[in-house]
Amino acid sequence: MRLLFLLLFSAVLAAAQTLRQDADRTGVFISAAVRPAQLSEVAYASTLAREFNTLEPENDLKWAALRPDEKTVDFTQADQAVGFARVHGMKVRGHTLVWGWWNPAWLTDHPFTPQQLSALLQEHIARVMTRYRGRIFAWDVLNEAIDERGHLRSPLWYDKPGIGLAGQSTAYIEQIFRWAHAADPDARLFYNDGGGETVNAKSDAMYAMVKDFRQRGVPIDGVGLQMHMIDDLNPDFAGIAANIARFTALGVQVHITELDVALPIRADGNVRDLAGRVRQAEIYRHIAEACFSHPGCTAIQTWGFTDKYSWVRSRTNGAKGAALLFDRNYAPKPAYQALKEALAIRGLKKTISPLIQNSSGTCTVILETPCK
Repeated sequence: MRLLFLLLFSAVLAAAQTLRQDADRTGVFISAAVRPAQLSEVAYASTLAREFNTLEPENDLKWAALRPDEKTVDFTQADQAVGFARVHGMKVRGHTLVWGWWNPAWLTDHPFTPQQLSALLQEHIARVMTRYRGRIFAWDVLNEAIDERGHLRSPLWYDKPGIGLAGQSTAYIEQIFRWAHAADPDARLFYNDGGGETVNAKSDAMYAMVKDFRQRGVPIDGVGLQMHMIDDLNPDFAGIAANIARFTALGVQVHITELDVALPIRADGNVRDLAGRVRQAEIYRHIAEACFSHPGCTAIQTWGFTDKYSWVRSRTNGAKGAALLFDRNYAPKPAYQALKEALAIRGLKKTISPLIQNSSGTCTVILETPCK
């Protein structure tokens, strides 16, 4: 029976030529954050459309991009990304309606009252979500509101000056999600954060908030776990799997939203140690397996897809990079193949019964599922 599984696995790998075909076959979203300005580059656009069934504008739906000054609302770049997705039959995630960073100076420096800021934020959410209603299926409604100790951060929207709910714990977050649901009742609404991928103080606070919201009927549909692996090539895979399990048990979806795995690089941008690519591939594989082991984990999104346009190199002052599935020339890396193989295994688990009856009527385990 193991031989049967290996033969079927080989057949699936041979049949699917791209990540997108694997993802479509298994019913998951394989996504990438994109920069609309690069869509005019043929290799960039063709790789994106061929390999991914979902995309997310990297920065172009954030306040600083959409509203650079008090009188301007500029959807040009975001429209380009959404239009590209429509032409190529792709889904779109929205990132992000509310964040404590990357806000324009006119917003952060103006002495708004809480009442004025509340009205402005509600108007912004309604304007953006209404424009893309039916075209953006899921939104990171709020980004990075909880710190590493599990405490609420103190951004503009909470208590500087806030929207009138300062000091009332997650009440301001609840209000933001209610406004988002009112603007587009069909969109899936996510809380997105980094550093809470495994079970720790931050993810405990996230879990408590989501559990409370679900119990009280606050409209939240999912949690985004960023998964920027910049400083750690030894992730706690068991903790990641346990964390995904407890969130999906609440009835919400989990999306891996900003996955990249940075490697030490030389000044020319090439990886210092080629063995690092093997380790990188294993990290991609194990994170995908942790996600795909739970039906409620329905998306894996990388933060970019080609090393040519990755934030990691600037983030680390050139010390690290090469963090994505495709190199600077758009050639697939071992991490790409590792993700394909994880998708293939998910496809087999979905389409083939984990138990095969042998001739004597007893069951044989082929996919690590206990006999019943």
